[in-house]
Amino acid sequence: MAPRYYTVTWDQLHRDSKALAWRLLEKGPWRGIVAITRGGLIPAAIIARELDCRLIESVSIVTYDEEKRGDPLVAKPPVAAGDGEGWLIVDDLVDTGTTARVIRALVPKAHFATVYAKPAGKPLVDTFITEVSQDTWIMFPWDTEPQFIAPIAKTAAK
Repeated sequence: MAPRYYTVTWDQLHRDSKALAWRLLEKGPWRGIVAITRGGLIPAAIIARELDCRLIESVSIVTYDEEKRGDPLVAKPPVAAGDGEGWLIVDDLVDTGTTARVIRALVPKAHFATVYAKPAGKPLVDTFITEVSQDTWIMFPWDTEPQFIAPIAKTAAK
């Protein structure tokens, strides 16, 4: 079966990130935000603005090479966040939970929030906005460009 693709536009990502900020407002205040690079950078910036949070840290955990998943590698730890007490972790998506498990071990006391969540990773996240099926590949705006696509009826397996 061919993978399903769900395209997220810049406008939709902004709206969904802002909706996440509304949910996180009542759970704060936050000492700072840890953005998981690269996918969490833009949602983290939107959320930081909405929560008026100016202390931003990043963590780089490499798990993907294009669409191929590999073993997680911590390329840059979130040193400023310590054990995570009072900190908010932000990522675009929790998928299988591989990155989530690594970040949880690095900053165990932080609150973990993602814009999108798949069933396998959902239990590892404290707050999220939209759930998508496990077999859906989310196409984020930084990974795509507008182009023609054939109608589903013409491409679906019969």
